[in-house]
Amino acid sequence: MEADLSGFNIDAPRWDQCTFLGRVKHFFNVTDPRTVLVPEWELDWAKVMVEKSRMGTVPPGTRVEQLLYAKKLYDSAFHPDTGDKMNVIGRMSFQVPGGMIITGFMLQFYRTIPAVIFWQWVNQSFNALVNYTNRNAASPTSVRQMAVSYISATTAAVATAVGMNTLTKRAPPLVGRWVPFAAVAAANCVNIPMMRQQELIQGICVKDRNHNEIGHSRRAAAIGITQVVISRITMAAPGMILLPVVMERLEKLRCMKRIRVLHAPLQVLLSGCFLIFMVPVACGLFPQTWYQLFIPHLVLLSTLSLVSLTCLVSRRREGGAGRGGICPRTSTCQSKLWTS
Repeated sequence: MEADLSGFNIDAPRWDQCTFLGRVKHFFNVTDPRTVLVPEWELDWAKVMVEKSRMGTVPPGTRVEQLLYAKKLYDSAFHPDTGDKMNVIGRMSFQVPGGMIITGFMLQFYRTIPAVIFWQWVNQSFNALVNYTNRNAASPTSVRQMAVSYISATTAAVATAVGMNTLTKRAPPLVGRWVPFAAVAAANCVNIPMMRQQELIQGICVKDRNHNEIGHSRRAAAIGITQVVISRITMAAPGMILLPVVMERLEKLRCMKRIRVLHAPLQVLLSGCFLIFMVPVACGLFPQTWYQLFIPHLVLLSTLSLVSLTCLVSRRREGGAGRGGICPRTSTCQSKLWTS
């Protein structure tokens, strides 16, 4: 028996995006690292299926499960604004395999200045590629702007790492292991605002519940970029703070002293264990789309608690947000918080 797809909306979120748990489930789906291994022909099939579903011309016999899988592949590999296929390294689904390799080696090779400089440069190069791949099509970033951002972030990361390595030479060994995290945090605080400075200057587009543009807001841009910085730092924090503690104890074991060659691969593997959970959790910290009460004037809520309260009130009044996760009778501020 064929499923009735007449009321199926492929772009509607599968989980309630007004709740943290719903957003985490969504990003677990989108950032699934297994989709990196999907062949090109299957990705092209997914795009065709998504486009046909949007037009209401799905082939007979198509099941809902097939469309949901196609949307998962589409979201993992194609740019949400342009619909173009993204390079593999820049996809969000590559954050776990790419991040675990770089993080593991940054934590392993933190003692010598050349190694610190090299791995901080590799990390910022990876971040720059991700930022470029996931750039906001509505706020184009010039080549000069990206170059300045890349150089500034790399300089900030290297300067922080080298400077703190020098200052912590007499500190306990564990303190030195936390230097890479400080460098990553400092680089994020520089890189993301510079990459999205155009949004800070011009503001981001604010739309009502019918997706009609009602203005631009620089305050909303500032809040959104701040949330991106917090998300990125949160993504790295557990692995880069807790893993050094774990390795500090493991390396004291007699068996670990005999197999020093496996220390780096072990750190890479453990970094992946942290990132596979922290990437969707960090991406789900804040809503991609803010659901706010619409007042005749453009009112931007400046605190996250008010945004959350608005979602809660709307859900209680209407008895829930439904399958799409969109709070009714609201205006939306279109700010893609997990991209840069």
